[in-house]
Amino acid sequence: MHNIKTLCVGTMLAAVAATAQAGGILTNTNQSIDFLRNPSRDAAIGLDGVYSNPAGVVFMPQGLHIGLNWQYAHQTRTITSTNPLYALGAKNHGATTKEFEGVADAPCIPSIQLAYNKGDWSFQFNLSVPGGGGACEFADGLGSFETVVGDIASKFMALDGMATRLNQLSTTLAPLYALTLQRAPGAIATHGVQGYDMNSFMRGRQYYFGVQIGSAYKFSDKFSVYGGLRLLYGDATYKAKISNIQVKTANGYVAFGDFLPGVPQQAQSNADVARQHLAFIQRLESSIIPLGADQRAQLQEAKTQLTEGLQTLTASQDQLATLAKYSEGVNLLCNQTSLGIAPVIGVDFKPSNHFNFAAKYEFKTQIRMKNESTVDDASEIAAVNKFRDGETVNEDQPAMLAVGAMWSPVAPVRLNAGFHMFFDKDASWYGNTQQLLDHNSYEINAGAEWDITDRLTVSAGAQMTRYGLTDEYMNDMSFVVNSYSCGLGFNYKVSNHVKAKAGYFQTYYDNYDRVKSPTVSDSFTRTNRVLGIGCDIDI
Repeated sequence: MHNIKTLCVGTMLAAVAATAQAGGILTNTNQSIDFLRNPSRDAAIGLDGVYSNPAGVVFMPQGLHIGLNWQYAHQTRTITSTNPLYALGAKNHGATTKEFEGVADAPCIPSIQLAYNKGDWSFQFNLSVPGGGGACEFADGLGSFETVVGDIASKFMALDGMATRLNQLSTTLAPLYALTLQRAPGAIATHGVQGYDMNSFMRGRQYYFGVQIGSAYKFSDKFSVYGGLRLLYGDATYKAKISNIQVKTANGYVAFGDFLPGVPQQAQSNADVARQHLAFIQRLESSIIPLGADQRAQLQEAKTQLTEGLQTLTASQDQLATLAKYSEGVNLLCNQTSLGIAPVIGVDFKPSNHFNFAAKYEFKTQIRMKNESTVDDASEIAAVNKFRDGETVNEDQPAMLAVGAMWSPVAPVRLNAGFHMFFDKDASWYGNTQQLLDHNSYEINAGAEWDITDRLTVSAGAQMTRYGLTDEYMNDMSFVVNSYSCGLGFNYKVSNHVKAKAGYFQTYYDNYDRVKSPTVSDSFTRTNRVLGIGCDIDI
């Protein structure tokens, strides 16, 4: 019988990396409205470059530049699971396929960019959310929750099947008991389990607040460099509740906590019956009573089945103490916090007014999340220990390389292209899960801007994101899916000192299908929409 502690594993992992934004597995790249309206910003020269192209910001006009951005992101995560255990669930009406949907809302994703350009220098500050950025809620839990409860019911049903077979052996042995004038033991009782019912819920919230400070220096009108530091503060909370676990019997649904107390005594009684049968067979085999070949073969078959049955019954007894601990369900709360810091460097090369090339490298940020949790004892299941109270969890934000190019064929039009590489496999994640990836994540983007008038600029762009996904990496508790994204929006120059901007960004996700067996499979996908408004102020 499966250890119900697995419920805790599902609870804790379900919303890790609850990112509702663009970027790598743990990295957000949409830090401004300019990104929403054109995700290809790696070689663009603008105030949003404080994040995307910090070396290029020094080519902006002299003075103080302030950028204020607000984004709202809405995401869904859908796992369509197929498992024969679901047919035993009261709410599933016999269906073996069930859809689990999580809704992730990030109502306020703020970011602020500041740049003060003086002479050949640019001093910069960025406040943003470069990781996480929302809360994901699964109102009906996850498939990994339900399969554990379904497996409990299934195991009890298997025990009942074993009891039925052993009772059939009792009928077979009855003539031999009569032959030896011995009294046969009573029948083995069944649990009468026919299915299950349960309620489950989980919610995870994760934010990585980032502060980046640095400065850029231009050696000439064509070349500049940047150096800075990024400070990340991680804050996450995970809540889950698995309640109202019930077992369906011939007399209706019974609370698991009420059903379980009578099970150990019944299991002991059944095991005693199996032992009595085995002892009888052993005495009969060593006796002088003449037995025919068919009878001896019959005894040998009965002995084999009784031995297997006794082992099953004994194993079930050993697991009942663990089940009793969770007979009232599971309530879990875990808070995590951490602090990390890493360098950021960049270069920009502007050979003419028609071309610009840039690159940025963010070093790996070492993140060690510290747990405050209701799980305070060690478990034989390693994944549970990840969220044990006081545990330190490795969750590095990977290093990232971004390169880009900009071409302006005519003055009002700018064409952009870029490439991102996230070095996931070089990061340190709990349980070495990054090593389950087939390759590092990467993105390719392209876009265009058009100054329709001196005041109005419109833009649009697209991005392709690819992860090194494998069946071993994917699970319903935390998953990403390859995608295509597009964004569009505008800037409007309200005055010589103020620009208003708005953008919309949508991601189209692939389906990732994982087949575990002919009857067990999962299909993963997402939706993602981001809307943002902001303004730039030049002083």
